[in-house]
Amino acid sequence: MKLAWLRAIMVLPFNATIIIPLVILYFSGCLSFSSNVYLVALGIAMFASGLFLLVWTMLLFANVGKGTLAPWNPTKKLVVEGPYSRVRNPMLSGVIAMIIGESLIFASWGVFIWGAAFFAINTFYFIFSEEVGLEKRFGEEYATYKKNVPRWIPRLTRWKKQ
Repeated sequence: MKLAWLRAIMVLPFNATIIIPLVILYFSGCLSFSSNVYLVALGIAMFASGLFLLVWTMLLFANVGKGTLAPWNPTKKLVVEGPYSRVRNPMLSGVIAMIIGESLIFASWGVFIWGAAFFAINTFYFIFSEEVGLEKRFGEEYATYKKNVPRWIPRLTRWKKQ
């Protein structure tokens, strides 16, 4: 299981948050920090917050869901705890926060555009593939969750499974 978990991390969030932004920064010639200390500080805070959220949700997938974040090794149980009790896609929110944080740290429009494109691609994927698969795998349990927990804008209160 640990190897599957590591493989999923390396293929998915590591590429999205480290490799692709580095390639964008390299080819745009923007490999130095922004000269605006406030942008750098905000970027670091966003990146750190996103990393915290990403790690938290991946641990929930492993410990509660008994699977990984990867579609080829999905969770066996529906995860509705922690941040998942407020929003359906907190893992992606963490990744997006990390990418936007990087765009601020390096004052890079290229990385910001990558973050927007990543969000759009994943929104399309979630609506037309992942949510359909979750409905098939978890049936009414997921349908009830989907009715009560928004996709992107977190609820103010935790949703509890009845």
